[in-house]
Amino acid sequence: MEQSNIESGTKKQRRKAVDFSALRQSMSRHRTAYYRVLGITFILACIYAFSLPRRYTCRVMLAPELSNTGGRNYLSVLASSFGLTMGTARTGSEALFPTLYPDLMKSVDFRTSLFEVPVHRDNDSLTMTYYDYLLHEQKRPWWSAAARSVIGGIASLLSADAQKQPAKGAGDVNPFRLTRRQTDVTKMIGRRIRCLVDKKTLVITIQVTDQDPLICATMADTVQSRLQQFITNYRTSKAREDLEYSHKIYAEAKRDYDKARQMYASFSDANQDIILQSVRMKLTDLENEMQLKYNAYTAVATQLQSAKARVQEETPAFTTIQSATVPVRPSAPNRMGIILLWLFMAFVGTSLWAFYKDKQLKSFLGIS
Repeated sequence: MEQSNIESGTKKQRRKAVDFSALRQSMSRHRTAYYRVLGITFILACIYAFSLPRRYTCRVMLAPELSNTGGRNYLSVLASSFGLTMGTARTGSEALFPTLYPDLMKSVDFRTSLFEVPVHRDNDSLTMTYYDYLLHEQKRPWWSAAARSVIGGIASLLSADAQKQPAKGAGDVNPFRLTRRQTDVTKMIGRRIRCLVDKKTLVITIQVTDQDPLICATMADTVQSRLQQFITNYRTSKAREDLEYSHKIYAEAKRDYDKARQMYASFSDANQDIILQSVRMKLTDLENEMQLKYNAYTAVATQLQSAKARVQEETPAFTTIQSATVPVRPSAPNRMGIILLWLFMAFVGTSLWAFYKDKQLKSFLGIS
């Protein structure tokens, strides 16, 4: 029994053994094929890699201020340091928590608000809208541009509506019902602009990728400003409504007080030398009415100042950890990596073909 086990183990070892010397000889015999295949592959890989347009990436990092700083928030931050997420982090009146910011930036309303942002390229002073830039000024590989040209020409011949589309500008934008071109640009914006939130530190990272470095940095700064503006408007909406109402009742109280004061002054001047008791009573009533209006006016003025302070208190603060800056080097494509990958795949494919021609493929795969 033991001898049979030893023999079976020896057979397995023989079956797994690879004759590297024979494989090297096989590769050496077909070195001409390697030269041809690798040479052609290198040329094709260079054509492919250098036809891809360069892309630049700009990142902006923000740390938002949370409205609730009580004990429950402290426990949530403490739990997040251990990789846990507590459901009680969204407490109080804070409904727009930082983890919802990526969903906000994915909304159609937010993306369409970027259509009319003025931009210009790094080597060109011509200003255009971001919508026109994405729709008309994007560089594409030569094969993609040729295919789009052919398809576009056929579509323009078959459809008369294609020529009725406006060449420039987004036109009237209705987020409820976008046109086909507006929908395409919205999808392009979604692929270029991303928002990431670290669940542990709640640091917001806005990442913008574009073919032009200046437009990349411009849009990163714009998206940061738009996001801050939206969050500020949301957080201060109730306080601003209260402030507007306080302004309204303040104007009414001031108008009533001025009217009562004018009536008192006019009646007092007209009856200055009259000592009738009825006149004195009327003057006293007017003075009391003016005092009541004055008390209401001062109370409303105090309320107005409190409403102004409330708006300032509710305005969130953002700490900019990393501001937008024009990238110097492209982030993609990795042309050298693409060429090396193509050469590696060509080398492997040629080697398998050479082993197959010399009947060394089974030996290479460890098959008896």
